[in-house]
Amino acid sequence: MSRGGLPQEAYAAALAGLDQMTPRRLGLMTRSGEPLGRIWEGLASGRPARRGILARLAAAEPAALAAWEREAPTVDVAALWRRCAGDAVLILGHPGYPEVLERDPLPPAVLFARGEVGLLHELGRPAEPSGAEGAGRPDEVRPRERRTDRRRRSVAVVGTRNATAGGLEAAAALGRDLAAVGVSVVSGLAKGIDGAAHRGALAARGGAPPIGVVASGLDVVYPRQHAELWEEVSARGLLCTEAPPGTRPAAHRFPARNRILAALAELLVVVESRRKGGSLLTVTEAERRGLPIMAVPGSIRSPASEGSNLLLVDGATPVLELLDVVVALGLEDRPAVRRRRVDRRVPPDPGDRDLLELLGTDAVTLDTLVLRSGRAIGEVAVALGRLEAAGWLARSGAWFELTGAGRA
Repeated sequence: MSRGGLPQEAYAAALAGLDQMTPRRLGLMTRSGEPLGRIWEGLASGRPARRGILARLAAAEPAALAAWEREAPTVDVAALWRRCAGDAVLILGHPGYPEVLERDPLPPAVLFARGEVGLLHELGRPAEPSGAEGAGRPDEVRPRERRTDRRRRSVAVVGTRNATAGGLEAAAALGRDLAAVGVSVVSGLAKGIDGAAHRGALAARGGAPPIGVVASGLDVVYPRQHAELWEEVSARGLLCTEAPPGTRPAAHRFPARNRILAALAELLVVVESRRKGGSLLTVTEAERRGLPIMAVPGSIRSPASEGSNLLLVDGATPVLELLDVVVALGLEDRPAVRRRRVDRRVPPDPGDRDLLELLGTDAVTLDTLVLRSGRAIGEVAVALGRLEAAGWLARSGAWFELTGAGRA
């Protein structure tokens, strides 16, 4: 306990919430060896710091320090700590901080976690960065070698918020299949692809626990419609953020969140991304850390797949089925993987299969299929209903498109 009966974690949460605080600045504080309570008192007292980490920050970044000294006296640290009740507060440079993040080039200085915190320690130890220990700037992002000694495997699945029905189906299927073979799905719990991947992972009976990384406080659900999903992920896996309680989502927090996604995964799969989609920022963070990039091919006519298709042009590995990902992970010989190679859907009859072939790779309407097939509208409608019920295609409004598995 620190002075005033509050633990170091309470002051870590308070420091993390200060305006102009960054992971690098906060990391200098947490790794300074000075008690965080004393650092906080130095800011809140109004007396200029003459030694220690605050003195060094005063010399290097006087404007930020002056802003903190104005803000700190207005913060009720005890009230903030009460809002952390039930959540873990992990501090960089202190006992209990996960090694998988500690060895990252830009680790979160404070991580707030809800759920199975031990998952972070199961992710294993990343390989040493190339070159001598400590080479380059302290905050420089350096690639790392592929991990081979992990105890728990993890894959990040990301994509656009404005996903197509086929993209949502592909993300959910991939999330479910990965969890079923023991791979934890890491995602950002955003609308669209992220949420679908986690829903899929949760649907796998006895599957690997999911890991969600969010850009707001754990008590500020975003988007609001994902409140139940947040609860399920934290109950069956782990929910984490570097934002203290009460923090609202802001534009700058999402790119920062993406680096933590990349740090917790050993490869990244992009299901759908627009040309300038936010998921491409996660790709950049993954590339900086030497992670393999994979992408699900999409229609060349769909804006939702423009960015992910360009990743394939640039050399990303295509994902057509679960096996593509598990081969990249080196897990193809797991018994659970071998069992899932069999497609248990009822095969379509020849007439219905002809409709699947006419569907192609784009979403089309009933009228279009009637024109392409030359068959009666009632006959086509009934056949589409059978195919949808069997899982061979998905419907979104008046549009029909093949599922990911249906494309095979």
